[in-house]
Amino acid sequence: MSARTPVLGLFAKWPRAGQVKTRLADVVGPERAAQVARAFLLDTLDRLAAVPVRRVVACTPDEAEGDFAPVVSGRFALRPQGDGDLGARMARFITAEIAAGGDAVVLVGADSPTLPVEYVERALAEIDRADVVLGPATDGGYYLLGCGRRVPPIFDGIDWGGHHVLGDTLARLPAKGWRLAVLEPWYDVDTAEDWQVLRGHVAALRRAGLDPGVAFTEALLREEDR
Repeated sequence: MSARTPVLGLFAKWPRAGQVKTRLADVVGPERAAQVARAFLLDTLDRLAAVPVRRVVACTPDEAEGDFAPVVSGRFALRPQGDGDLGARMARFITAEIAAGGDAVVLVGADSPTLPVEYVERALAEIDRADVVLGPATDGGYYLLGCGRRVPPIFDGIDWGGHHVLGDTLARLPAKGWRLAVLEPWYDVDTAEDWQVLRGHVAALRRAGLDPGVAFTEALLREEDR
């Protein structure tokens, strides 16, 4: 039996003020929101760099690939996301990685800096038994998507900014021929309320004697406490 060729894709937007975390920016301002996005990106890169698979940052905008290169620092390959909505860009990424030899593809974003790496590793393992793996997000979407050597028919006609992304995705997944695995729910951080959830979670982990593993994000939290 040949060795598996799993792929971990991190979908990330370059943290430029006014173009990231716009809902958070409505409360804290675009510059601060960009600092948060940058911290999330750096923490997510650090956390995922230890996963022993082919690691790729799917970056946007395409012209920011040069900005990503020193931040990625050789730990991930880089692939521009290209045009289209999120569904089109995810489908394009999966198609390209399968064509390059990947037989298991897991996608995550940079909006969940505290996401346990174990969830990613479990998703990669689940693809041995399922055709699609989903990690439900508490905002109605999903924080993780995984699949095998077929691109699932779940990317068209989705309102990616809505609260029904997960349900709409499931509605597009045929009942026959597509086995589904589901991970535990986790949270994204997109709004000021989400930021407070993250603050409480990080504080609770520290109080329990655990390292949250989000050094850049914690530095921002400490700034706010001064």
